[in-house]
Amino acid sequence: MNQMKAPGEKKQTCGTICLKYLLFLFNILFWLAGGTVLAVGVWTLVEKSDYVSLLNSNLYSASAYTLIAAGAVVVMSGIVGCCATLKEMRSLLIVYLVLLLCIFLLEVIAGVMAYINYQDLDEELRQNLKGTMVQKYKQPGEESITQAVDRLQQEFKCCGSFNFSDWRESVWIQAGKEQLVPDSCCKTPTEFCGRRDHPSNIYKVEGGCIIKLEDFILNQLYILGAVGIGIAFLQLVGMMFTCCLYRSLKEDPY
Repeated sequence: MNQMKAPGEKKQTCGTICLKYLLFLFNILFWLAGGTVLAVGVWTLVEKSDYVSLLNSNLYSASAYTLIAAGAVVVMSGIVGCCATLKEMRSLLIVYLVLLLCIFLLEVIAGVMAYINYQDLDEELRQNLKGTMVQKYKQPGEESITQAVDRLQQEFKCCGSFNFSDWRESVWIQAGKEQLVPDSCCKTPTEFCGRRDHPSNIYKVEGGCIIKLEDFILNQLYILGAVGIGIAFLQLVGMMFTCCLYRSLKEDPY
């Protein structure tokens, strides 16, 4: 005896089932990608926050907060997508599709803004880094600047903004200090090691910090750009699967 289908029971075609699993798999990947972006944003803000004090703008920290916000939205969108897929709710699929489209457009805008901001940040570094270092290093109330400069010179193995001679203009050194450069310029930092500026002792021939900091920021942008392109590709695939599943559910008889 043939079983009768209950009223309202939806027929599941092979294509619809495949689309559901593909979209569910996509959402897991998308959710993981969002979590990665969120983690990168937090890491950027926590680990590299010292360098923010060397800049006269909030571009660096704003980028980190943008990453955190974008990661949170991506994670939320992935949850919405999973719910829409499992429950087969066409209205929720539309919401999910709109979220994907909005994030995609925001990524395009953010990419353009990142490129523009890098040009501004690069010019700002060249104009202000030397002044910040020589005017504020080891001055009262400028402890964050002092720590940032010391970390910058040690981490990037550099001395001064353009070269070691920048420190001759330092307010701290001109105040009667016997130091020629800060101890953080030394290859093996010890107390008062900055009294000798021989290349065997300090980062003299390695150059200043500004070029290395510019390269670091540019490399960060390349990484973020690659991650953004990867996520954007995932979004396009997800939008395609979402549209197909929406159409399939709409055409399924009840």
